[in-house]
Amino acid sequence: MARVIEKKKKEKKEKSIQSIIIGKRKKTLFLVGLFLVILGYVFMAQPPVYGFMSLHLAPIILIIAYLIIFPIAIMIKDKNPSAGD
Repeated sequence: MARVIEKKKKEKKEKSIQSIIIGKRKKTLFLVGLFLVILGYVFMAQPPVYGFMSLHLAPIILIIAYLIIFPIAIMIKDKNPSAGD
């Protein structure tokens, strides 16, 4: 009886550890989002304050990064998270 309980505890611990591991797809999406955020702020800092990049392109890139890419990277499930490393 004690062996069965120990085995179940060990399996539960392994599952919780595997759920923490971040897979390759999540890392890639997060890095793409981070790149887009950096790119958006760089475009926003360009000299002509009322130019196309500062007023139109930079906010669109930032909205895509913050409202689409990052949430997808958080919510997406990897098929095999242990194979991501």
